[in-house]
Amino acid sequence: MIVVPVKEGENIEKALKKFKRKFEKTGVIKELRNRQAFEKPSVANRKKVMRAIYIQKLQQTEE
Repeated sequence: MIVVPVKEGENIEKALKKFKRKFEKTGVIKELRNRQAFEKPSVANRKKVMRAIYIQKLQQTEE
């Protein structure tokens, strides 16, 4: 649970901003997105290899 200490007389917008920063640092949204779009390890490895091949071809044509 995220606790944001609010000082007396502090603006609500500032408190919300603090809350949002703390919430982002926890990585909850990032984790949620990763879980929704689960990718099998074999597919992830295949993508990684294909990307490496693509980059290598680009570098060879550049030389």
